[in-house]
Amino acid sequence: MSRHRYTPNELHARMVVTVGVLLAVVFAIVVVSFCFGLLFVSQPLEQSPNDKEFISLMATIVTFLSGTLAGIVASNGIKNKTKNDAE
Repeated sequence: MSRHRYTPNELHARMVVTVGVLLAVVFAIVVVSFCFGLLFVSQPLEQSPNDKEFISLMATIVTFLSGTLAGIVASNGIKNKTKNDAE
């Protein structure tokens, strides 16, 4: 029972997909929870300082996640050229 050994390119592709899927899931959960909180949770007339800081923190996290996802998708298009492609 020998296991298949993955090439470095296959391992890199699996890592990119895994990281991309995990970041996309976290991004989706944060966005859905934001929408749920804004639409279905009653809000007081004045915003508390804790809520203001929490929203600011979550906005920063969403910005970071969207930038990271865009970077992963963009860098995935840049591949190492093999010797056959160069010829």
